[in-house]
Amino acid sequence: MHEHSSSRRRRSIAGSGSIALSLGLCLCAGQLVGTPAAGAATAPVAAPAAASAVQVAPLVQTVSALQAKLPLTAPASAAPIKAAVAVVKSKATPKVQTKYSTRTLKSGGKVKVTAKVLNPANGKAISGTVRLQALRNGKWINWGIPSKRLASGSATFSAAPKISGYFRVYYTGNGSFKPALSGKTRVAVTPAVKKKPTFKTVAFTSSTVGSKILAEAKRHVGAPYVFAASGPSRFDCSGYTMYVYRKAVGVKLPHKANSQQKYGKAVAKSAKKVGDLIVYRTGTYGYHVGIYAGGGYMYDSPHTGSTVGKHKLYGTNYVVRRLA
Repeated sequence: MHEHSSSRRRRSIAGSGSIALSLGLCLCAGQLVGTPAAGAATAPVAAPAAASAVQVAPLVQTVSALQAKLPLTAPASAAPIKAAVAVVKSKATPKVQTKYSTRTLKSGGKVKVTAKVLNPANGKAISGTVRLQALRNGKWINWGIPSKRLASGSATFSAAPKISGYFRVYYTGNGSFKPALSGKTRVAVTPAVKKKPTFKTVAFTSSTVGSKILAEAKRHVGAPYVFAASGPSRFDCSGYTMYVYRKAVGVKLPHKANSQQKYGKAVAKSAKKVGDLIVYRTGTYGYHVGIYAGGGYMYDSPHTGSTVGKHKLYGTNYVVRRLA
């Protein structure tokens, strides 16, 4: 029975010590130790109190030791961080100057950008690395040229932009100077003008070809008109034009006036030139043809009883065909 009671008391005291430690009631435990047993009615009551004091005293000592070991001082000093910030603040911001060889160039052309970085305090060139940047789609991007180290404080870039836009130079900084930017500069690119190919058209209306046609036409002046004849000494109207164009410029025409009006291309009467084919019509049917000689005249073989010659144009119901 005695050992059982002692064991129960030890468990009770140990539990009380744990509660006192977790709640920080070390002072209460101290008071319990130092409080006299005065007022106790009987001696048996004082004995358990004395026993409790004996058990709690080591507990108070343990709590005091733990309190002595707790870090009650302020956190570690922020002096190193402040020192680093002070170093950054102490760096100077350099001056970045740029010079452009041109601000307007044709598509495919190049522009040279020279950057110079100076110490703002004394104007002397400083060392470091620079990059050329371009504004594209609302964002600054590094241009497709490697970064360059400053030589005597300057570096030169070469760029061949395909579109107009802004450029600037970025200085990356060093141990004594902060990173810095130059101002932005617009470089305008003029699109290349594509020239349309020009072709030299050898047509009957050119002076050379026209003179060949007229020379051949004159050669047969005086030849009699004979129906269905096509040269070389007699002709009807379509036989004459067929013969002259073939001999002069190698163009083959059918032996019929109405069919000849379908060759070449239509030309306005006001735009007719020497060497053009003149086709007279009744309605839309072509019945007579001649070769325009200029000045309101033509060479033709008119009708039975007449000869090949230079005759004045008549009427207005005719069309002009340019055989080119």
